[in-house]
Amino acid sequence: MDAVNKRNGGAELSTVLDSQKEVFLSQKHLCPDQRKAFNDILHCRTSQMGSHSLCCDSCGTVKVCYNSCRNRHCPKCQYIKQQLWVEKLKCRLLPVRYFHAVFTVPEFLNPLFYINQRFCYNLLFECSAKAVKKTALNPAFLGVESGCLSVLHTWGQSLNYHPHIHMLVPAGGLDSDGMQWLYAGKKFFVPVKALSAVFRGLFMERLLGALEDNLLRIPEGQKELFADINSLKRESYAKMWNVYIKKTFRGAGQVVSYLGRYTHRVAISNSRILDTDGETVKFRWKDYRDNKTKTMLLACSEFVRRFMQHVLPTGFYKIRYYGILASANSNTKMNECFRLLNITREVSFYHGLSTYEVMEEIFGEEMFRCSCCKNGRMVFATPEGKANGP
Repeated sequence: MDAVNKRNGGAELSTVLDSQKEVFLSQKHLCPDQRKAFNDILHCRTSQMGSHSLCCDSCGTVKVCYNSCRNRHCPKCQYIKQQLWVEKLKCRLLPVRYFHAVFTVPEFLNPLFYINQRFCYNLLFECSAKAVKKTALNPAFLGVESGCLSVLHTWGQSLNYHPHIHMLVPAGGLDSDGMQWLYAGKKFFVPVKALSAVFRGLFMERLLGALEDNLLRIPEGQKELFADINSLKRESYAKMWNVYIKKTFRGAGQVVSYLGRYTHRVAISNSRILDTDGETVKFRWKDYRDNKTKTMLLACSEFVRRFMQHVLPTGFYKIRYYGILASANSNTKMNECFRLLNITREVSFYHGLSTYEVMEEIFGEEMFRCSCCKNGRMVFATPEGKANGP
């Protein structure tokens, strides 16, 4: 691989990884999940991943294409997954307004999260969702059965470690009898301070229980803090647990187009990487303190270290549905919600299409036009090198 694999004046993540592969792969800096992601991204769409052949159904020209790695942390392999998920979600979401909530934890908990990722990420998912459902049910607020769609992110714009949940919450829910859809007002149906307090209480109750049962590894340098439950409580309750409620969306269409930017996003896309010389890497980032886009220069080793922090445990689901939006309620409560809203549920446009047909719909027919005869279509070839149709 070239030292500086230029792409429209920039560089790719794989280029930066390639410059650091001897350090990170030979010196055992990575856990097995990180090592797999490193190798997959490094070899994506190269001969290391194998190949398949496309054949023109008109002139017979054969083209060999290298396979994608399909790793969920690879910036090259998320677009089609994102489009399929978004199209499926359009048919699943209720046609109502939505609130966008963001749940974060105090920064001093980050080291604990990093060395207990599966447990702590699950805890973050469960407690944030339970906080929304619990407060929504409170008759002092809206008194409805609600739900949410939650997405885990672990990074900030500068690739720092910052675990948090992005959540979509419908502006309303089913009444206590399940016979009526009640709409929320323009503002979030729960005061943010109340939601934050409930979330903090639920999280700390579960966290303290896990510590008492010795279910968690304690970070070096914080053993004294986590050994003293009273000190931990004081540290936790002295801080505000930030819950942000962002702008609302007027319907499922707005929501889905917005969510598509969040769900299958990786820690950094290739478009944000501006240049690398094998020693340093320059990339764009947004500073939310003044809402300006800036340029950051990091040593390649530090850039890779930061990126690898965001590789999730194998098999961990970073998109989850709760309450009335949960899969278990798809054919019961969700159908009832659609009925109460007088809306017919649709089937995904891509349902039943082959991979080739899906790609043709997403990228257009010209992508598969034969570059030789300019007339035929490139379709998957048989082992004998003949056109096999879409």
